Amino acid sequence: MNYQELQPLACIHPDAKIGADVKIGPFVTIDANVEIGDGCIIDSNAVIRSGARIGRNCHIHAGAVVSDIPQDLKFKGEDSVAVIGEGTSIREFVTIHRGTASKGKTVIGNNCLIMAYCHVAHDCEVGAHVIMSNQVQLAGEVVVGDWAVLGGGSLVHQFTHIGQHVMLQGGSLVNKDIPPFIMAGRLPVSYEGVNGIGLHRRGFTEEQINNIQSIYRMLYFSNLNITKAVAKIEEEIKPSAERDIIVGFVRGSARGIVRAGI
Repeated sequence: MNYQELQPLACIHPDAKIGADVKIGPFVTIDANVEIGDGCIIDSNAVIRSGARIGRNCHIHAGAVVSDIPQDLKFKGEDSVAVIGEGTSIREFVTIHRGTASKGKTVIGNNCLIMAYCHVAHDCEVGAHVIMSNQVQLAGEVVVGDWAVLGGGSLVHQFTHIGQHVMLQGGSLVNKDIPPFIMAGRLPVSYEGVNGIGLHRRGFTEEQINNIQSIYRMLYFSNLNITKAVAKIEEEIKPSAERDIIVGFVRGSARGIVRAGI
């Protein structure tokens, strides 16, 4: 089917791969080397650049730009992609840049909500079911775990890792890794407790949440350094998926994790 005939005011490269039942508004630009899955909606004035791989049933709202070239002086025009998972909503004037030679791709998972004016820089990895409120800015190679909620206006430093099920206060300046399952906020950004409400909503049991709370009490309030606290957690807390996720995150943190709030 010739989508240019259906949308005479859109500019769609003939080599772009457009799935079935895709709705494309006027003044949309779609480059070559683009793949758009079935059932997507591309609203007016959106720009889909080379390297975009958009899953089924996504909604790209007016003025959004997906897969533009990175704002990285090391970028030399290498082939790379920006992958958007199924069922994801990209709101007005969001910008998502494709990868560089570092990782080759920027990835946003399934069923995410990326609100207006957010920016996702090159080589970021955003998990599934993530909510980024208005004007969240992710620098290059940031990793965000599944089900994280990032408050509006937050700024996240390059290479930072935000764990799964994190609730981040709006306006946060993030330059340290934020471990899974917690709430973080204040200035400087700090541990503010376990994200109990969010975990309840996502089906975690009281036993699981209590276990997570015990782990973080030991990590932050045992008067031990991080290395010794992690060793104590492994020694005294019985094995569980949550324990192993937290311990693996802390041990793998290159930037160091946020500290407890005062």
